[in-house]
Amino acid sequence: MKTITISQLAEWCDGKLLQGRPADVCASVSTDSRTLGEGSVFVALKGERYDGHDFIKTAAERRAGVLVASQLTAETVRFPGAIVHVRDTLVALQMLAWRYRQFRKDVFVVGVTGSSGKTSTKDLLAAVLSRRHRVNATKGNLNNHIGLPLTVLATEWADTCGVWEMGMNHPGEIEVLAEIAAPDAAVITNIGVAHLEHMGSREAIALEKGMLVESIRPDGVVVLPAADDFASSLRARSQAPVLTVGINDGEVRAENLRQGGSGMLFDLVSEHGRVSVELPLLGEHMVVNALLASAIALNQGISGEEIAAGLSSVQIAGGRLQRKMAGGLALIDDTYNANPDSMRAALATLSTLECHGRRIALLGRMAELGEHAESAHRDIGRAAAAAGISLVLTVGAEAALIAEAAASAGTESLSFADHEEAAAWLKAEASRDDVILLKGSRSAAMEKIIEALG
Repeated sequence: MKTITISQLAEWCDGKLLQGRPADVCASVSTDSRTLGEGSVFVALKGERYDGHDFIKTAAERRAGVLVASQLTAETVRFPGAIVHVRDTLVALQMLAWRYRQFRKDVFVVGVTGSSGKTSTKDLLAAVLSRRHRVNATKGNLNNHIGLPLTVLATEWADTCGVWEMGMNHPGEIEVLAEIAAPDAAVITNIGVAHLEHMGSREAIALEKGMLVESIRPDGVVVLPAADDFASSLRARSQAPVLTVGINDGEVRAENLRQGGSGMLFDLVSEHGRVSVELPLLGEHMVVNALLASAIALNQGISGEEIAAGLSSVQIAGGRLQRKMAGGLALIDDTYNANPDSMRAALATLSTLECHGRRIALLGRMAELGEHAESAHRDIGRAAAAAGISLVLTVGAEAALIAEAAASAGTESLSFADHEEAAAWLKAEASRDDVILLKGSRSAAMEKIIEALG
């Protein structure tokens, strides 16, 4: 964050400065007392299962310079630095971020949302936009009503671009995030079936994700996947120009697509010309993510050659279709998260990989599906069989439905109670010639199997 005075901070939080020198400055904000540094701002958030006010003493020990608090407890008044009193610390954090973004309107911001692929697309956007910009991109999973404000506030004075994820699992969340971030451009990765438990239908998900589209001003740009069946309705909600992308489809498209030794090869084609791209990532869906990023970059005047260079050097977050060796076995680590759409994409990718043994899918549960959970898991089992997967393995009771459906469709399947049992089976039965996909929702923690393999 660019340094601002404590007086400004209090004003932007709609708070009252109770102690401290108004002209003193602060340059970083955190809600986690463990990450505080000297002079930083500690916002004492209060949730259902935690209260930041319980960690004010820790904040003082870590030499935080400013405390933003809603409770005037004995611990609060003993804080040695500046104290800003607010009615609600979450609202204060969001107001601070909103006003800081208004202060930094010189920064070009891309908002990224979708049912899956947000983080990979964010990483691809950062890779291509960094050819011309200094980019502040979302770190980790800081994409919700708390994380996005912290991401906004992490924008440094030298940054010229922000690539900010916007996640949601309940109605109304994207509208709030879009208001705080005030993006200049929007990318919708897809409208899938993630979060059905809380959203109810894809139509409701599209309605919510489309709030980001509606937030873009006429002088901005919106980028959508041409193949998504909600692309037309999302386009109709945009007051900004819309670009579509796809495999052999859209204003920005991939042609001559083929699989290379360690990723995907294709020609990036648009009105600006044609350029060859070597993408060090697996799967057609990753190519679409790369096209979404490329469309934004082309719109910003970045050349095809610069984009190709950025894509070829991209480093994406862990657990996203990455090749690994563990225990002498060839693994595809896609353990970060899962929903029905990303499961199908991963299975399709596995089915295309060169393999001299068996193509094995080792799958965990998919979360937040509510009443659709049983049918969704069974659908994935049938999808695995249709993709020609040699062997389907699952971990846990809910994922066992995948194995049952795959077996009913004629594919060999096994179910394990836990990670240890699955890892033991792989050590005893898997071959060096096999290719093994591991995937599940975050709560399935499928990476534990990789760790157990050594």
